[in-house]
Amino acid sequence: MSAEVLTGTPLSGRVAVISGASSGMGAATAERLAALGATVVVLARRKDKLEEVVTTIENAGGTALALPVDVTDRDAVQAAADQVTERFGHADLVFNNAGVQLISGIEELKVDEWQRQIDLNITGLMNVIAAFLPHLTASAAQGKPADLINTSSIAATRILEKFSIYSGTKAYISHLTRLLRVELGPKMVRVATIEPGMVDTELPDHVTDPDASRLMAGLIHDIDVLQSADIAETIAYMTSVPRHVNLTEITILPTAQAI
Repeated sequence: MSAEVLTGTPLSGRVAVISGASSGMGAATAERLAALGATVVVLARRKDKLEEVVTTIENAGGTALALPVDVTDRDAVQAAADQVTERFGHADLVFNNAGVQLISGIEELKVDEWQRQIDLNITGLMNVIAAFLPHLTASAAQGKPADLINTSSIAATRILEKFSIYSGTKAYISHLTRLLRVELGPKMVRVATIEPGMVDTELPDHVTDPDASRLMAGLIHDIDVLQSADIAETIAYMTSVPRHVNLTEITILPTAQAI
């Protein structure tokens, strides 16, 4: 998918909030949405990385704000949402993208890693929804497009050894998104999930299990895996279609990925 598929400023006037925006898919999406005219607010823990994203956007003529925040901290996320309101009004596009991948066999009992994934992939995601859902419903009530896009993974449906906890958190996200659409679709809030396959980002760097590391390294070496820009272009398209169109579940795989 080419980064030149969309042109012009179809997102002009929109306010986009992106979590997990300090690198990878989040950073690339922030830059792409800003290039299409959106005002972008980037959330993540790493202040220096967020500021680099903002500088890139501003140097290209866009508008962006960095709000360093740990999405597992509910009060901090709500405070960030309040800052967005003060600066820009209601956000009408939320890319709920923060997450971590830690792979291990269940009998290894790496309970701290289990909890870290649950805290970030599930609780963090829910904190963002809680803080920004009022923004989305208010925007939709005013007749504006309103998008909530959650990042899941093909691991939500693939049965992969040692991926139990990570896959479980992603299955939660995918099914939650379907359920949210039942409630929010009638209110004209578009709710969607993306389920990427292998993307060349920092995420595999967190994996310490030798078998899983070899699997991911092999994919990156052997096939033309996805790049963050591919995900960014997908998000750009999903949010640029007419308001009555909701692309609800998008699975994005490298063409050559078989697992």
